Amino acid sequence: MERYEIILYWSAEDAAFIAEVPELPGCMAHGDTQEEALANVKEAMHLWLDTAREFGDPIPEPRGRLMYA
Repeated sequence: MERYEIILYWSAEDAAFIAEVPELPGCMAHGDTQEEALANVKEAMHLWLDTAREFGDPIPEPRGRLMYA
């Protein structure tokens, strides 16, 4: 699978770990543990990419490490 950066953080509001893939708009998942959130977001990435391919939507190239202020 392509190599996209995943951002993992604790959300007190959701009482869960959140994993986001910034390069794939809307691609995110959650879990009770970091490991669960990562496993869930990897599944979400597969679904995101499969759906994009199915509908002929553009798939961004992984850029590696992203920079945030």
